[in-house]
Amino acid sequence: MKILPNRVVPLALMGLAVFGSALADVPQVSLTIKDQQFTPKQIQVPARTKVEIRVNNEDRFPAEFESSDMSREVVVPGNSTVSVYIGPLPPGRYNFFNDFNHAAQGWVVSTPQPSK
Repeated sequence: MKILPNRVVPLALMGLAVFGSALADVPQVSLTIKDQQFTPKQIQVPARTKVEIRVNNEDRFPAEFESSDMSREVVVPGNSTVSVYIGPLPPGRYNFFNDFNHAAQGWVVSTPQPSK
């Protein structure tokens, strides 16, 4: 099938609309890095659900959100915010840390949601 140029833009916009609406349904939690420590030290997320963690680094130095448990490793530049998507995770506790400062650690706790 040959896609004509005048059809590319509408197809791209349709894809963005579908992708954007899917992201709008993703729960969001916030995590702050200040004085090389995570706050809060523990965040709770719904089990079996994709979640966006907004990591805000208030320090001027880069930090890292890393988790072997969740297979994530993201550098967060100083004075900036990044999004890290996790899950869907089964119920449990998942460790994360700053690989640039191993004293900075925390937990993601994935909890089952009540039946509807």
